[in-house]
Amino acid sequence: MTYTSKVLEDLRVRHSHQPEFLQAVEEVLNTLQPLMDKEPKYEKNKILERIVEPERIIQFRVEWIDDKGEIQVNRGYRIQYNSAIGPYKGGLRLHPTVNEGVLRFLGFEQIFKNSLTGTAIGGAKGGSDFDPKGKSETEIMRFCQAFMVQLYRYIGPTIDVPAGDIGVGGREIGYLYGAYKRLTTRYEGILTGKDLNFGGSLARKEATGYGVVYFAAEMLKDRGDSLEGKICAVSGSGNVATYCVEKLYQEGAKPVTISDSRGSIYDPNGINLEVMKQVKEVERASLTRYKELVPEAVYVPVADYPEGKHYVWTVPVDAAFPCATQNEVNLEDARTLLANGCKCVAEGANMPSSIDAINAFLASGIAYGPAKAANAGGVATSQLEMEQNAGMTSWTFEEVDAKLHQIMRNIYRNAAATAEEFGQPGNLVLGANICGFRKVADAMIAQGVI
Repeated sequence: MTYTSKVLEDLRVRHSHQPEFLQAVEEVLNTLQPLMDKEPKYEKNKILERIVEPERIIQFRVEWIDDKGEIQVNRGYRIQYNSAIGPYKGGLRLHPTVNEGVLRFLGFEQIFKNSLTGTAIGGAKGGSDFDPKGKSETEIMRFCQAFMVQLYRYIGPTIDVPAGDIGVGGREIGYLYGAYKRLTTRYEGILTGKDLNFGGSLARKEATGYGVVYFAAEMLKDRGDSLEGKICAVSGSGNVATYCVEKLYQEGAKPVTISDSRGSIYDPNGINLEVMKQVKEVERASLTRYKELVPEAVYVPVADYPEGKHYVWTVPVDAAFPCATQNEVNLEDARTLLANGCKCVAEGANMPSSIDAINAFLASGIAYGPAKAANAGGVATSQLEMEQNAGMTSWTFEEVDAKLHQIMRNIYRNAAATAEEFGQPGNLVLGANICGFRKVADAMIAQGVI
């Protein structure tokens, strides 16, 4: 039995109740054995056993009062996974599905994603099973304040710098930051994704969506192709999907789908970006509202999806951009995309494709950009926000965007070069995993057993 399979088998026994975490670990470990064979130091120093375990898991009770005056109780978490190359960095997610297993998967992925950016940030993730949907502004504010009452003890500009994720946008970051400042009396960069009036960075909102398109463009460029004229499927309709759509238009492509938890839009004329922003950023409404404003678009509710498939992946396209959530692309979806002629998949969400779907993409030979590489633009720009906060300065949109573009180029080049080094050219899953892992693992060895 190989080193990686032994570690994975042990984890399957101990974490059988955490399928998302096991999936994330399996996806990484399955690609690392060539490195283990080449460099015995990792097994000697038991790096795999150490890196799969968080440095600490913080769980706490969050008590808040709703608009009816009733006490509500939620669970809050912060998983500080690995700080070998820098302070913990990773988002906060507010969603009913949040639990320790989901956050373990996200935090584990974050280690390698952050490493790939080339910046000094470690991996972490946190959040709560609180659901912002259907809550009033004051209820969301009270929850965020109660959450920070617990979290503030464990974060700091050189300790742990959380950011947003699903359910946590600029509004929530503002409430969290205000609570932190009141609790500590310190004005410092302990959150990223802040408003521009108190330390936020230009281009942060756009960064993940722009970054996944930059990554796709690099993959296609290496194949003598481009996004110009490509028909594209995008899933999701949050921040990542919105700015993926925007950047696709800027690259000369035509995105024709978006989705939310209730259904999907197919607009053969191309997604109307102005309407999308109005519906999701201003009105915070369902995509049924998009259909009202753009009558020629097709709206398909979740109940009417083809059995076993996500509707957006049934539309014939040249390129696909999963930008919603984990496991939104299964094997049937992958087969449908490939059968319809899709030549490029770049992941904007975290672990959006199942392992079977990933294997199908790799076997087909299409340009496939795995999440930890392709969606790293958001956390990379968060680190740029940290830099600006540390220097008490701010950069122009163009400066930040140029730095982001270069970071995404470097991630692609490093992942592609690593895949070549290990005899699997074009396998960016292996390339990204080994490249991200090696930097962190070497830092752990250099710092000793602590």
